Amino acid sequence: MKVIKLEDIIGTDNEVKGENWTSRRLVLNDVGMGYSVHDTVIKAGTETHIWYQNHLESVYCIEGEGEVETLADNKVHPISANTLYALDKNDEHLLRAKTDMRMVCVFKPALTGREIHDENGVYPLVEA
Repeated sequence: MKVIKLEDIIGTDNEVKGENWTSRRLVLNDVGMGYSVHDTVIKAGTETHIWYQNHLESVYCIEGEGEVETLADNKVHPISANTLYALDKNDEHLLRAKTDMRMVCVFKPALTGREIHDENGVYPLVEA
């Protein structure tokens, strides 16, 4: 069994920062669960282009307000606390944060921990 506290992740290599976000990576590929779990903060007033071509992701918003626009159909989905969205078709999307947003993100397959979005908003698929 693993017990992981957020306070033990902050300030370590498992806290990864992008231009618009900070991802605290709690469960990663090396644990062998087949998925990874992240506590992510999205900065207010930002828009992030994301397209996880190699991963499926479920995102549970626990704080804040924003929206997700799926680019295949240009639908805008309001997101606020206690809302989950699942990118079940590797959906290319824009994530817009009206306020700071705190999200719990689950990726399958699991991330290794150092991934950063490329120019297309994609995380590489890293085989362990």
